Amino acid sequence: MVCSLLIAALALSPACRLDGRLLAVTVPEGGESGMHAAHMTVKLADFADTGLDAMVLVRGEGVSVPADDWNGVKFMMHFKRASSGVERWPGARLPTGDFGWRVASLRIPADECRDGGEAELFLGLQDSSGTVVFDMSTLEITASRPLAPATNKDLVSSYTPDVSSMPVMRGVMSPARNMTEDDFCMLRSWGVTLLRYQMVRNWHGVDTNQDLEEFDRWLDGRLDHFDCFVLPQAAKAGIKVVLDMHVPPGGRDKTGDMNMFYDERYARHFVETWRRIARRFKGRDALYGYDLVNEPAQRRPTKPGMDYWSLQLKAAEAIRSEDPAVAIVVESNEWATPGEFANLSPMALDNVIYQVHMYDPIDYTHQRVMDRRMWTEAYPNAEKGWSAARMREVVKPVREFQLRHKARIYVGEFSAVCWAPGAENYLRDCIDMFESYGWDWSYHAFREWDGWSVEHAGADAKSLRPSPDNARRRALLDGFARGRSGGSCRNGKEDFKGGQR
Repeated sequence: MVCSLLIAALALSPACRLDGRLLAVTVPEGGESGMHAAHMTVKLADFADTGLDAMVLVRGEGVSVPADDWNGVKFMMHFKRASSGVERWPGARLPTGDFGWRVASLRIPADECRDGGEAELFLGLQDSSGTVVFDMSTLEITASRPLAPATNKDLVSSYTPDVSSMPVMRGVMSPARNMTEDDFCMLRSWGVTLLRYQMVRNWHGVDTNQDLEEFDRWLDGRLDHFDCFVLPQAAKAGIKVVLDMHVPPGGRDKTGDMNMFYDERYARHFVETWRRIARRFKGRDALYGYDLVNEPAQRRPTKPGMDYWSLQLKAAEAIRSEDPAVAIVVESNEWATPGEFANLSPMALDNVIYQVHMYDPIDYTHQRVMDRRMWTEAYPNAEKGWSAARMREVVKPVREFQLRHKARIYVGEFSAVCWAPGAENYLRDCIDMFESYGWDWSYHAFREWDGWSVEHAGADAKSLRPSPDNARRRALLDGFARGRSGGSCRNGKEDFKGGQR
């Protein structure tokens, strides 16, 4: 869109002043409550085939800290999905206090543009005082630009017999703490065959893990426990293990993007870390694969070779220089979401498995987790269109990727918080779908936070209590039992083969 047209379309609140190309929004101390912003309507349907990117330069002066961290400086769109009635508020996360000119950006995937009708774009402050200035000459609303190379379009994935012959693997995410013999006894009794071992700390932190020497000391401790305890216990229990780098060198910035996609120090360290990990664990029988990085997020263009796909490729090549056989697990952008498989290129290496996470609809799965004031919603929900059929539409880009590239797919995480009404129905529908497509899967999570635990129940986070038997637990154990009973075939209902072809 042309800048002059965008400026002309703006509606200004009393807090706004437009001076040539600069839009200033000033809110005095004491007047923080509410939205103080310029706004305009954007037709999402215009971006139905490509998705939408929006960006602008912004600076702040004395911006106060809001009560909720999603408020403050606003560069945000708001729309409602027609198919479900679910509201969306994608936006940039920006600092408080004083900060100089920086890029604020947001992205709306193509599927949401097709389903979103019209959106309202807001530029200003919410529940915060201070001054924020937008350079409107830099405002862009465009079709989404590729953030990574589009390559290997006709590639057929290649798997060695030990990987292609693996049956459907079913399991859980590990605790964040060191595991115990009791953990493995329980998993063995459940019939688990796959464990995603997460190396994680400071999960919600901003700009963490930037002291690389200290990061290595911490990581080495997790790897020692993995080497000396987890792998032997897993082998004894007949469980394969995914080695998951749940937090990368350099951590995430305030927007949630990984700093290693923009800073060469962290990018180099990421690649070399995987090189030494592969050297240490080369050829271990209990390994399912090396999970390169959990939920990559890159929303802005970066230097060639540093995007989310290219950096994972460099790490994969470093692994292959040390370990020619163990599978490598690659995740899609935007936190491993299904829709991003439409933009994902396969890698021209043997034994690459592609990972997706399933938390859709997140307004259901995470109700009163991300926002404790959220409403209570049930599943299934005919009014909102939340159903097994809708979930198959959500993962359609993953299924198309699988069939096009004859790729092995792994659902690394899926869940619904324990107090979500009908959570057992959601889990059963997810598992039915994964099994029908021949996808490996691991539930989030085992003995981590009690809200995700199938060994706990409660009406909210404050009332969680141990629960030795509940509907969610039974749904998950029924999923594991498919392995003992023969379950679904590795190839899925449509005779797909997830190995050599």
